[in-house]
Amino acid sequence: MALVVFMRGVNVGSAKRFQPSLLARDLEHLGVSNLGAAGTFVVRGAIGQAALRAEFLRRLPFACDLMVCEGRDLLKLGAAEPFPDSSENPDLRRFVSILARRLPKPPVLPWSYPAGEQWQVSLVGVSGRFVLCHWRRFGTSGLEPNTIIEKRFGVRATTRNWNTILRVCQLLQP
Repeated sequence: MALVVFMRGVNVGSAKRFQPSLLARDLEHLGVSNLGAAGTFVVRGAIGQAALRAEFLRRLPFACDLMVCEGRDLLKLGAAEPFPDSSENPDLRRFVSILARRLPKPPVLPWSYPAGEQWQVSLVGVSGRFVLCHWRRFGTSGLEPNTIIEKRFGVRATTRNWNTILRVCQLLQP
C-alpha cells in the first residue's frame, strides 16, 4: 500500500521554502506525487518508512519533521466521513492534524480552546494519529489549530484542511 508524507512547517512565511514539485520529480523513481505547496506527498513505490524518510531528508536543504502514514489509514479516515454536521455551518472549517506518534490514551472530547462560547478550535475526534478539529475565526484573533493541538497533547503535528485529506484519498485510489 502507498505511503503519505506530510511535512511540518514548510513554505510558511519566509522559512523553510522549497518547491515540492521539484522534490517529487527528484523522487519520481519512488512513484511520488505532490499535492500543493504545504509538503503533502503520496508515495506509490515499494519502500519502508525509515528509508523513505531518509530519501526525503537527504534532498531537503533544511531540517524538517515528516509525518509518514499508511495510505490505508487515510482511506479509512476519509471513508468514515468524520465531519457529518459541519458542512451546514459555513463559519466552521474542518482540519485534520497528523501527529508524530499516537497518543498514549484517548482524550476526553469534545474539547475547545478557548473554553466557552468564543472558542476558535474545537477538537471533535481522534483516530489513530489523526486529530479532527473544527476551526472558526472569532473576533480579531486567529488561533492556529496546529499550535493548539501541539500544546494540548505535547506531540509534534502538522495540520491539513479536510479537503486536502479528501484529495489525498482520491490520489490513493487505484
